[in-house]
Amino acid sequence: MKLIQSLFLSLFTMTIMAQNVMTPEKLIQLKKVSAKGISKDGKFVIYQTSQYNIKKHKTKKKLFKIAIDGGEPIEIKKAKQFLDNPKIKNGLKLFSKAVQLENIKGSDIHKDAPKSNVKIYNELNYRHWDTWNEGKFNHVFYAPVGKKKEKTDIMKGEMFDCPQKPFGGAEDYVWDNDGTKILYVSKKLKGTKYAISTNSDIYEYDLKSKTTKNLTPYNKGYDTHPAFSEQGELAFLQMKRDGYESDKNDIIVVKNGKHINLTANWDGTVNSFKWSKDGKQIYFVAPIGGTVHLFVIKASENQQPKQITSGQFDIRGIVGEVNNKMVVSRTDMNHASELFVVDLSNGKMTQLTHANDKVYNSVILGKVEKRMVKTTDGKDMVCWVTYP
Repeated sequence: MKLIQSLFLSLFTMTIMAQNVMTPEKLIQLKKVSAKGISKDGKFVIYQTSQYNIKKHKTKKKLFKIAIDGGEPIEIKKAKQFLDNPKIKNGLKLFSKAVQLENIKGSDIHKDAPKSNVKIYNELNYRHWDTWNEGKFNHVFYAPVGKKKEKTDIMKGEMFDCPQKPFGGAEDYVWDNDGTKILYVSKKLKGTKYAISTNSDIYEYDLKSKTTKNLTPYNKGYDTHPAFSEQGELAFLQMKRDGYESDKNDIIVVKNGKHINLTANWDGTVNSFKWSKDGKQIYFVAPIGGTVHLFVIKASENQQPKQITSGQFDIRGIVGEVNNKMVVSRTDMNHASELFVVDLSNGKMTQLTHANDKVYNSVILGKVEKRMVKTTDGKDMVCWVTYP
């Protein structure tokens, strides 16, 4: 009798466990957490959650603030009252807008064959990813705050894009610290040359002279993500080779007009970076051993980076630094992105947001194992094994 009871309980437990696993429906329920920034007073992280409703086919978004030292999140109506706007300097606001510059003929060339479905293309770049080339180009503008009609197009007449297509965003155009110059990223090529090249450059527009200067004419690969330290020094990301979009991504800093490759002697590639508050170091995110972690490097020549975090997870992005702490976004194979606080002195991480704990606590999460296997040429290859 006891044996029968034990078997019944085992089967019942296994049935319950089988029901409490992650499913596509539960994945859709997960809230996406995205940071907006650190509050002006340095006490809070402002973030947004978005949750998709499959029945209504709508996404519900909410804004919150949460103390960097932890606690319960507080819902807020607007983020801008808590955050500085880096796009505003000296009463002028930077923004981007699509401009129609080229007329693309949409009528039939051979009107005597109206039922034909032939299209004639003379060169590449008639379609970029999921967007047809319809003669519109993203341009950067500035205007007095609240007076967009008084806008100035700093790329007037140019058939080039900033932000870049398809993944460029607000990081592609920034003010310098005193608000007299605008730096922007653009790949100033057309047609087939544009389609096969990765030669974007960083341009500097002077508001007083209305002139534009290329800051990276020497480099033939990507130049992206210009960012100034609080002390006014420029850094950006750079790939060396044209046409090679998976090239090593290095951090370049500009000191007294000299471009210094901080990560030239380091065998790794940089995903993103952020200046330290004192301008003496740069924090960056980079892949290592099948994971992505937080590193730091001194902003001077002949330095080697130091890894700050470690573990079986990925750092997705850097939010900001406060009092020797860094707020980051972190994810792993069982958890969607949440915000964490990193102690920069020892790499210890404390979870800040818990947007999806209710879902995780209702399911049995799968076990994930990292394994190293030898390849045919004797090198180590990372493999991830996920168990149901």
